[in-house]
Amino acid sequence: MYEQLIERFIQKAFKYPKNDQEKFLAAATFAASKHENQKRASGEPYIIHPLAVGEILIQLKMDADTICAGLLHDTLEDTATTYEELKEVFGQSVADMVEGETKIANLKTMNKSLAEAETIRKMFFAMSKDIRVIIKLADKLHNMRTLQHLNPERAREIAGDTLDIFAPLADRLGISWLKDELEDLSLKILKPDTFNYIQEYLLSKKSEQKAYLSRIEKSIYRACVDAEFSDIIVTSRAKHTYSIYMKMKKRKKEIDEIFDILGVRILCNSVTECYTILGVVHRLWPPIEGRFKDYIAMPKANNYQSLHTTVMALDGKLLEIQIRTKEMHFTAEYGVAAHWSYKAESGSDTGSWSTMDNEQFSKIISKLKTWSNEIETSESYMDDIKGELLKDTIYVFTPQGHIVELSANATALDFAYQIHTEVGNHTTGAKADGSIIPLNAPLKNTQVIEILTSPNARPHLQWLRYAQTSSARKKIKAWLNKYDENILIDKDIIAKRKVVEPPVKLEPQIITPLPDDESIVRQVVDAKRMKFRVGDEKNMMIHIAQCCTPVRGDDIVGYISRGRGIIVHKRDCPNLKNMSEIVDRSIEVEWETEFPKLTKRFSVTSKRTYDLFGEIEGALRKFKGHLIEGRLFDDEEGKLMGTFTMEVEREEDFKKIIKNLKTIPSINTISEIK
Repeated sequence: MYEQLIERFIQKAFKYPKNDQEKFLAAATFAASKHENQKRASGEPYIIHPLAVGEILIQLKMDADTICAGLLHDTLEDTATTYEELKEVFGQSVADMVEGETKIANLKTMNKSLAEAETIRKMFFAMSKDIRVIIKLADKLHNMRTLQHLNPERAREIAGDTLDIFAPLADRLGISWLKDELEDLSLKILKPDTFNYIQEYLLSKKSEQKAYLSRIEKSIYRACVDAEFSDIIVTSRAKHTYSIYMKMKKRKKEIDEIFDILGVRILCNSVTECYTILGVVHRLWPPIEGRFKDYIAMPKANNYQSLHTTVMALDGKLLEIQIRTKEMHFTAEYGVAAHWSYKAESGSDTGSWSTMDNEQFSKIISKLKTWSNEIETSESYMDDIKGELLKDTIYVFTPQGHIVELSANATALDFAYQIHTEVGNHTTGAKADGSIIPLNAPLKNTQVIEILTSPNARPHLQWLRYAQTSSARKKIKAWLNKYDENILIDKDIIAKRKVVEPPVKLEPQIITPLPDDESIVRQVVDAKRMKFRVGDEKNMMIHIAQCCTPVRGDDIVGYISRGRGIIVHKRDCPNLKNMSEIVDRSIEVEWETEFPKLTKRFSVTSKRTYDLFGEIEGALRKFKGHLIEGRLFDDEEGKLMGTFTMEVEREEDFKKIIKNLKTIPSINTISEIK
């Protein structure tokens, strides 16, 4: 019935050996018979989709088993075909790939988003065993190309997932052309007006850009011939729509203010030639300071290698030029797929480039296995996948010159815990390129990071905000749960343990200084005052809601959650209105002070000083005030910002205290928090 469609597909596989083409014919015929009466949302025969996926895999130059699995990828999910049947007819390798790409079937017990999340988790597990499950990327690409046939809301959901997960995954696997197309197709659905605006602009400038790039190419060819480089290839292009959109968004500029829309690529034959041609280009046009990147010496996490430089080219226009070998270009375009296509085309698994490819491929497989392990033990694995695993990475150095790979937003604490758990647990500060940096400052690519430690240092609750990687946060939580008796951390709920103590002398309990500045006391808490009253009950263990994270002094309300006790939210938390039976299951809660005194909150900004708490407590004691809680943070200018809660007997005492505090030399501003 679908003989002509199948025949056209086989013709596209003309570069593959005859026996491989026979496998493709068998798989396509099998899939056509299984999907015989099924239709796509467009009304077209369903077999068009598996054939299109197979065609994309041919474009990726994948091996015969992967292309067969692509043709069969929906048979387990959408037909009566069994795993055993596929294994018997096409072999275990093909059957395993199809099974790994199949969605989670148990949809009845899950809502749609949970089922899709579990399917993505399963895909990562399957990829860690056989990376050829990137069939899913080919499947996603064809689905994105035909998204106009779905209802707009569903189309936007799929485009959002593609932008969050599948395009970054293609990038991490090094398949640049597939990543670019997925990003553009997603933008077309999510922001159609913006997409069309950029496309129309590029179209209006097409002839002008083509003429300009032709002049650039001729200039480069002439300069390279003069330098005795004749066997090079120069190509040029306008950058893809999504990358231009991100430049506009990041720089907050209109498209006609973005000057690096055009790009030129020079392909040569060796690493030595790459660096020599870089010199030729820089003699031709002056380079822009700070815009040179050497990804040959420091490859990206997806094994991408190239030299990038931005120059002031003809007519005073900025132009990015990439210089790489032809083998590097092959890897840049096909990523992990290059591993199979190189062997298929050369018939060899030896040679210097093949040796390097095998090493790089092993690194990616190792990384995928690490990812699958992290996802398996993570309670919020979708957030980990979107926010960490698939994001860009940076490389920083230890003082000994060892390279450490971290996610792009990682801090010195993440670095410390990556080196060793005990290094992280005893961190007191950090240096980047010899200069002290805050523990919460994002690290920059190629910095030399030194961690300062002390045997007496220990993790603090604030570190959970500083650490950006899930692995570092897990280690901090583990330490706090084990050694800090005043804190309980369960999943993402942070709560104070309730300790019943006999009345004792009310001296403030000073918590060990936070170690991002050696001697500054950052927090003071009187633990005996930090209790809740829930109705008439006291000293109940309750949880702080993480959606709004109320702090002492906030107007709060309790929500009785089945199986988890009472969750305390800010009274204006937007999530409350979405909770089931909120009227019946809400309960009044309040911050409790055990004595009938007036509670006041105030904020200060101050110069950096090591005894701010001592000076503030002195002013309070003078008028019979009592400091219940105080916290200090660094602002962007390096000053200290703090919030304090205190008890006083009368309003007049509070006014006198504030007046007294204003006389402290280190305090710049002070104001009451209403």
